[in-house]
Amino acid sequence: MKKLALISVSDKTNIKEFAGELVKLNYSIIATGNTAKVLNEAGVEVTEISSLTGFPEIFDGRVKTLHPKIFGGILFRRDNSNDQRQAEENGILPIDIICVNLYPFVKTAEDPNSNLDKIIENIDIGGPSLIRASAKNYKYVSILTNPQQYGSFLSELKKGDVSESTRKSLAAAAFSHTAFYDTYISNFLEKKFDIPSTHIRINYPKEKVLRYGENPHQQAALYGNFHEYFEVFHGKEVSYNNILDLVAAVELVEDLGENSCAIIKHQNPAGAAIGTDLFDAYVKALKCDPVSAFGGIVTFPGIIDEKLAQKLNEIFLEIVCARGYTEEALKILTKKRDRRLLRQLKPVSDEKIVYKNIPGGVIVQDADRVILNENELKVVTNKKPTKEELEDLKFAWTISKHTKSNAIIFAKDKAALGVGAGQMSRVDSVKIASLKAEEHGLDLNNSVAASDAFFPFADGLLAIIKCGATSVIQPGGSVRDNEVIEAANQNNISMVFTGIRHFKH
Repeated sequence: MKKLALISVSDKTNIKEFAGELVKLNYSIIATGNTAKVLNEAGVEVTEISSLTGFPEIFDGRVKTLHPKIFGGILFRRDNSNDQRQAEENGILPIDIICVNLYPFVKTAEDPNSNLDKIIENIDIGGPSLIRASAKNYKYVSILTNPQQYGSFLSELKKGDVSESTRKSLAAAAFSHTAFYDTYISNFLEKKFDIPSTHIRINYPKEKVLRYGENPHQQAALYGNFHEYFEVFHGKEVSYNNILDLVAAVELVEDLGENSCAIIKHQNPAGAAIGTDLFDAYVKALKCDPVSAFGGIVTFPGIIDEKLAQKLNEIFLEIVCARGYTEEALKILTKKRDRRLLRQLKPVSDEKIVYKNIPGGVIVQDADRVILNENELKVVTNKKPTKEELEDLKFAWTISKHTKSNAIIFAKDKAALGVGAGQMSRVDSVKIASLKAEEHGLDLNNSVAASDAFFPFADGLLAIIKCGATSVIQPGGSVRDNEVIEAANQNNISMVFTGIRHFKH
């Protein structure tokens, strides 16, 4: 007697070839309507499920596989005498191979032309049930959910039988398949119907294994759809650290806007500027800390041309990322084989939620996407900033948002002059920023400064004033704000409160 295989697939990639090989291996094929039609047209002998069950597909195909002869054939235990007896009494035949993939709910939901009725109709019911039943009974049943599994499965089957190890692997992949599907549906419906979520469902497939994590002894992998945001088209594979730095750099230039440049090292700005064009922005950004820029990540929100490419080639850069490149620029930049060249495909600032793992779970917050509203700025000193100072204050404030706290940024003419990042004391951040500026010959006189959080005491502000800054932007909100404001007034500088804090841990 021939063995039975059930096939019901939405993704029909290589299904005709797969079914044809099963027939050669003495399997009879059972299939649902559309799959049966495709196989029949290809010359593969097939029996429609309705012929086996004696019950037609109904409700426009909403019900077709949900029948005891199908699920009994999958679920009964072949070595259980009671199960065997009941199968015989009810005319249930064993079905040993199940090949099922699901209605294209994800594709339909992401199609802007799909209405809600169409999306709901693409919620598969029988398919997940078939998959789960088959995976549960992996001791006797092989469940295939992906065309990529067909080749190795057939190779093993042709040798005589499929091992239990393979069936276990297929079962685990099957539950992963339905878990992804159900998670996507749950997330979609909660968002569509504006229903508060009671669970976090992170639903990212593994994209690739990375060479290592933060350090060579740490394993790492990339999950999700990174390739939809960035195309890596030249150089070595990007590393775990590269990805973190890249995202930090792109987020900064997206906030800075047109004709900007960010140079990032260890997720902190080593330089940032807005120029008359991208070349001007890069030259200004590089002046901030050319030593730290070596081996850094450089990003632009525009097209790199030949002139900029030649300038970029003057130092070693781990990654150059832009929206695009001219042909002449690519000829220059691709001469360095190890440097990664990336093309940004879509904005990263669309991401709304930030997750961080903690023991026993994760903590979740909204992404820091707040935009500074100039109308809400509050000048708290007797002296007001000039128009030019105000533009530089907003620029420095944007950089502080993307710098590890405690952050102090000195800037002038929309270029960072000194960056103090990640210190336990705000005064220490001032010292580091000023020392960096001095080291690279940058004059802080008549500059502006930004602090990502309020000054708890006047000492931080006084240290900034001593460096030569004439205007400061900070959130305000300290119990000692009056003391800090008085220090600013005594030193005849202007100070602006934003009412917004930008801690970045």
